Amino acid sequence: MAKTTITQITDDLDGSKDAQEVSFSYQGTDYTIDLGKKNMAAFEKALKPYISAATKVSKRAARSGRSAKPRTANQNLAAVRAWAKSAGLEVSDRGRIPKSVLAQYEAAQRSS
Repeated sequence: MAKTTITQITDDLDGSKDAQEVSFSYQGTDYTIDLGKKNMAAFEKALKPYISAATKVSKRAARSGRSAKPRTANQNLAAVRAWAKSAGLEVSDRGRIPKSVLAQYEAAQRSS
């Protein structure tokens, strides 16, 4: 018995057919999204001025940049979140802590 499997990629935004996967990175996080022709054109149009002004980074340089962590290895993220909330800063209970909050925390630890 013969079998034919068809994989159809649909646009993640509007469900249109014949989409293609687009990969991109923003602030050290990699993303993928499936976009059809209309949304692909809109995505490219939105990014064009930024890409034109940006400096292209080689994959090797991009990887080495991601491995550098903005915090010390033994920094307790729960303590950072508790400090930030007590200082009136808005931080989520999970996920990445903004670099600005980490810098303020480190400065506060040095001064105390």
